[in-house]
This record gives sequence, structure tokens and C-alpha cells, in this order.
Amino acid sequence: MPPLKTFIVEDNKVIYDNLVSTLQELTEVEVVGHAIDEMGAVRWLREDGAALDLLIVDIFLRSGSGLGVLKAAQDARLGARTVVLTNYATADIRQRCAVLGADRVFDKSCQLDDLIAYCARVSDGSATQPGELR
Repeated sequence: MPPLKTFIVEDNKVIYDNLVSTLQELTEVEVVGHAIDEMGAVRWLREDGAALDLLIVDIFLRSGSGLGVLKAAQDARLGARTVVLTNYATADIRQRCAVLGADRVFDKSCQLDDLIAYCARVSDGSATQPGELR
């Protein structure tokens, strides 16, 4: 299968660089764009989001919020899978993300392996359909 065209919204350069290298090493992911704030992410999604396979979003950004990015992605009705990678994976945040169309929420501190496994399953077609939280 072709690599997953992936857009990442993450404002921490170290986390972003490590995430990209890990995903590219262990899964079939091609990073096609990156934003550090809500405005940049929303702009990119409106202009280039149609061909996207996977959107990875942090909640707390340099400016704006990942929740605003999720809302924009939901409004655009992108066919991409949407996942949240955050240090604040509380029950409330998980619920808010689900309402805004996130397929999964992963905790940065302890679920990176789960994110990698999910990306591999999306790539090979064995993951659930977008919007099915399982």
C-alpha cells in the first residue's frame, strides 16, 4: 500500500522531529505538512486537506487549540483519519475530541506505541473505519 499522507499539528519541535522519525521508521507514513498553531493547520487543511489520509493533532498549541483544528477538519468532512496525541488525555478531553470527530486519542506520555500500532493498522487496512472508536 502507498504511505499514509499525514499532516501533523505539533508545536514542540523535539516532539515533532521524534514523532516524524519514529513514524517513518516503523510505519508507512509520509508527512505532507506540519503546523505549530491552529490558524496554520486550519489554513493547510482548507487548501490541501482533500488528499490527506491521517491527521495527528496536539491539543495545546503555540496559539489556538487542537480542538479548533478538529472542528475545522470535521466541518471540512475530510476523509482522513483523525487522531489526537496529547499530554492531557483526560476523560473530558477524550470526550470532547470524540464529539469533534477524532477517531482516537493517545497520551504522549504512555501511548506512543499504541499510536504507532494504530498507524500500521491504518496503513495495512486492518484498523476500524474512521469515526469508529474501538
